[in-house]
Amino acid sequence: MENKPKIARELHCLSNMNRRYMDSNSHKKMVDSVTGTNGWIIGYLDHNSHRDVYQRDLEETFGITRSTVSKVVNLMVQKGLVERSAVEHDARLKKLTLTDRSRELISVMHKDNDMLESVMMQGFSDEEKSQLMEYVTRMKNNMKTALDEMGVDPFPVSVPRKEGKKL
Repeated sequence: MENKPKIARELHCLSNMNRRYMDSNSHKKMVDSVTGTNGWIIGYLDHNSHRDVYQRDLEETFGITRSTVSKVVNLMVQKGLVERSAVEHDARLKKLTLTDRSRELISVMHKDNDMLESVMMQGFSDEEKSQLMEYVTRMKNNMKTALDEMGVDPFPVSVPRKEGKKL
């Protein structure tokens, strides 16, 4: 029996190496100061900075209750990660915006991700990078199809949270 490398095992190994690389990064402590849920919300607000975002958008996007969103946003305001501001067309609505602190965190995360990408793709031609991305996209589509057939949501919207962990 031939002992060929298995792609799933190799991708898992690569993922572990990526995590170790990022964990040894000097910005890790700064980024880790933000809890997982806060990070998801900061990323969402950054990605949607071209439009107004309200608490109800977070409820729908992350599949969490109004009271949970309210608690999380209140804590994020206290931590200086987001701001609430009134909108002209409806005094009841408060739009959520990122603070300078959150923008700095996002900038650091982007730099760290760019650095990881640069290290990983060192020595690859543009054609090889494009080809690799096509292969990875096909693998993801294959997995999505298999999960769909199993009745498993490949992209759940709710953010998993450990019991007793602060948001």
